Amino acid sequence: MSTPFDHRMSVHSNDDEFLANALPFLAEALNSPEEPAPAAIASPHHLALLRDTLGTDVQHVTLIDHTDWYTGSAANAVAQGAGYLAAHAGPGGRIHLLMEPVWNGRAGRSPRETTEWIRYEALANLLFAPFATTALCAYDARTAGAAIIAAARRAHPDTGVYEEPVRLVAELNAVPLAPPPPDAEFLTDLAADAVRLAAQARGLAPADAELFATAVAEAAQAVGERAGTALLWGQDTHCVCELRSARRVDDPLAGFVPPDTTDLESGQGLWYARQVCAYVDVRDDRDGSTVRLQYT
Repeated sequence: MSTPFDHRMSVHSNDDEFLANALPFLAEALNSPEEPAPAAIASPHHLALLRDTLGTDVQHVTLIDHTDWYTGSAANAVAQGAGYLAAHAGPGGRIHLLMEPVWNGRAGRSPRETTEWIRYEALANLLFAPFATTALCAYDARTAGAAIIAAARRAHPDTGVYEEPVRLVAELNAVPLAPPPPDAEFLTDLAADAVRLAAQARGLAPADAELFATAVAEAAQAVGERAGTALLWGQDTHCVCELRSARRVDDPLAGFVPPDTTDLESGQGLWYARQVCAYVDVRDDRDGSTVRLQYT
């Protein structure tokens, strides 16, 4: 796949290796006069290394703590990237971004979370394909681990083991969802107010219940949920709602493509749901689709 988006990957296991990868990348950007200032999104420790090493050139690089960038779900990272390009990139999205995922935090805390972030890395190749953005994803072997790095290589075109995004995402989606628990309750009314009350009855705080209920209503409207087949289970912030639709979703980018505004607004369907919920799983089968939303 040849696109303007240049999606690269580097691996480091110590500070010297990080600098050996990062400095030429940033120099490439600084030597491109038609581009705006590159950004380095990395851990505070690595940002400090860059400040010490770049000297006066550091004033031409935007430094961002990666915990301020990777603040939630994979879909939140898509919104963050799209917003940054809109605000700071040159014509056609031209900019260099050094990006270090937070693998020693949320993104690496479980196989479930790892799968979600590999999905994000794969879909980035499609989502940002029209943009002349150059991104270097810097993986720290001390925190990411061999299995995560091996999976991430399959999502980056410069690694030699790259898989087409649709194929890789289909592989991730082939893992079946766990069955709903026996005590899951049927929801006969998917209006936001009804779902909010049901979620609050399960211990979700009122403000969180309102967000979750709106996400469920948006997803149900987007996929054409079949009446009487919605389920709710879980307690507190771990509420889960599963929708069953006679309509297949098919599109692997469903809910990931940013709308004209990245502000949360009604009518955004699965985009809204993905921005609010930690996980939105979509599974197609011959009879339609299952959409499962998990708040956190």
